[in-house]
Amino acid sequence: MSSAVVVLSGGQDSTVCLFWATRNYSEVHAVTFDYNQRHKLEIQAAKEVAILAGVASHEIISVGSVLQGTSPLVSANAVEHYNSVDTLPKGPEVTFVPGHNALFLTLAANRAAALGAEVLITGVNSIDHEGYYDCRQDFIEAMQQALSLALYGPTEVPPLRIVTPVYSYAKSEIVCMSRTIPGCYEAMAHTHTCYDGVYPPTPDDHACLLRAEGFHKAGFNDPLIERAVKEGVLPPNYPLTGYFTKE
Repeated sequence: MSSAVVVLSGGQDSTVCLFWATRNYSEVHAVTFDYNQRHKLEIQAAKEVAILAGVASHEIISVGSVLQGTSPLVSANAVEHYNSVDTLPKGPEVTFVPGHNALFLTLAANRAAALGAEVLITGVNSIDHEGYYDCRQDFIEAMQQALSLALYGPTEVPPLRIVTPVYSYAKSEIVCMSRTIPGCYEAMAHTHTCYDGVYPPTPDDHACLLRAEGFHKAGFNDPLIERAVKEGVLPPNYPLTGYFTKE
């Protein structure tokens, strides 16, 4: 088996990708990006998840405020909240940060080259590609070609492969996938999805609604919410029944 570098945000999808990588590659490294994002708690989440996964190395790469835009993740604009998944808007998501994945994959590819890793793994998902242009498969394929040319020159077979283990999976299928990898489902208790950047997570931003629906459809409790219940930090009116956890 070859070695791999995983782009680890600290969220649900990248965590599953990290644990998947530890089962499929002989040596796994993780990189996480600090770009002054509103949901900076994800960096601490990534640190905890990386320890649980037992990676060979985990680097936090600080890029400062180089990424700018109207996204509430990198500006003072408010995070949108919705009543349900059914009310989520179509088209580009207001949290989209232009150039976000292009920058991260470029820097991660540099680390892969430095570490001698042949594979770069990212948790992009087709459910997200309508709202995020840089979650599309054609973008990933274009980046693989461009980065291979930039790092290694022209070859018949790209020497750097970008692998997207959860690309075609529904959120509920990603939850089920986490149950098949030792330690992965339990690690979900330490992930961070909330765009508002708080713990316990707000239940009604875009990412939290999709996460909640995924666990509910899969028929499993969300370990993150179970953790918050045990710690006694959930507000009394938090929507638990039939939403985040099994009834």
